[in-house]
Amino acid sequence: MADDVTAVVVDDHPVVRAGVAHWLSTADPPITVVAGGEDPEVAFGGPADAVVVLDLHLAGGTPAIAALRRLVEEGRRVVVYSMRADDEIALQCLELGALSYLTKAEGADHLVQAVRAAADGQSYTPPALAGALAGDRSETRPALSPRETEVLVEWFQSESKEFVAQRLNITLSTVNSHLERIRVKYAAIGRQAPTKAALVARAIQDGLIGLDDL
Repeated sequence: MADDVTAVVVDDHPVVRAGVAHWLSTADPPITVVAGGEDPEVAFGGPADAVVVLDLHLAGGTPAIAALRRLVEEGRRVVVYSMRADDEIALQCLELGALSYLTKAEGADHLVQAVRAAADGQSYTPPALAGALAGDRSETRPALSPRETEVLVEWFQSESKEFVAQRLNITLSTVNSHLERIRVKYAAIGRQAPTKAALVARAIQDGLIGLDDL
């Protein structure tokens, strides 16, 4: 588990930001909030390894989907923290690459666990998200980003994740983060892929790779 976990809190309500910071700072061990604000831009100015706790419904009312997409594309680890228990939005966030989706009713313990998991590049499934996943019966292909597809294919063709990192000039943590997001996306459409062999099978089924690529 990652040591010295840090977080950036993006929420348009100062009271919520203060509450989240308190919950994280009083966890054992504590999680340090290094930045906070009502604009997603605060996350881009913070440390690249900080977990971003993102309120999806900021001032203006339009879900911050574009900000989530941009954060994920830049390799940030995002935990979406929302007032709304909306299964469709929760699954959309997972498909875009969020590592968890929590409602604000789920409390401090789940939020702390989600942030710790995200710091390790891992997903976390709180009760509301578990319900969304259980209710999803889509059989469509997951919406992998071009970078996720590239990492996936390189991993299939490589002996180790370390070699993938060297080939793509990214960190091992970023490789792990991309692979975990891919697994979360498959889980979100009811097609679990917990192992490398399972991911190979899914990728062949979905036409991402052919047998000649292996």
